Amino acid sequence: MNNSVGNTARLIGAGLRALLVLTVICGVLYPLAVTGVAQALFHDKANGSEVTADGRTVGSELIGQRYDLPLKKGQETAEPDLKWFQPRPSNGLGENSVNTRYKLLLSGATNLSGANKELIEQVEDAKAAVIEDNSTPGHRVSPSDVPPDAVTSSGSGLDPHISPAYADLQVRRVAAENHLPVRQVQELVDDHTDGRTLGFIGEPRVNLLQLNIALKELTGKG
Repeated sequence: MNNSVGNTARLIGAGLRALLVLTVICGVLYPLAVTGVAQALFHDKANGSEVTADGRTVGSELIGQRYDLPLKKGQETAEPDLKWFQPRPSNGLGENSVNTRYKLLLSGATNLSGANKELIEQVEDAKAAVIEDNSTPGHRVSPSDVPPDAVTSSGSGLDPHISPAYADLQVRRVAAENHLPVRQVQELVDDHTDGRTLGFIGEPRVNLLQLNIALKELTGKG
């Protein structure tokens, strides 16, 4: 009887000691070590890839943003501010009474099939809007010039990038709205176009937030 109680006590004691040691190692030392290495070697990425401008944080390289005009009375959806380069559509995001679209804490795709009438209508409406918004005096955008990412949302609905083709499509409109030479705005896009990762992974892309920050600096200088 005494041996049984003693063995049980020893087992419980060993279990508690193991729990304490593993808690310290896995719950304290390991997280501190990982956090320390991340902060030392990957400081920007570990803190959300924040982007700063004018001394303040204006967003993240990983999260898309919209550039809209203030809502007018009676409007449910804000109109895009055409002075800025515009992102991909964010139709995949749900809505609630607190946040909408890019301001949501949740994201996702539309989950609509390619043959879905609602998706087809969204794409057609988006294409017509892209053509109208980006056509300038003396330059009418051709429907064949509208790239897929201009009219479709990404899987997350929060894509921070647009294709170089979509950025190029917006150059004339952005130049006209900001009273800048087209060549100067095109150079801005070229300077902010990233190639494929490691030369072969993914596609060339333009980070929209970084591009619009550079545009703001350019218009400020001009």
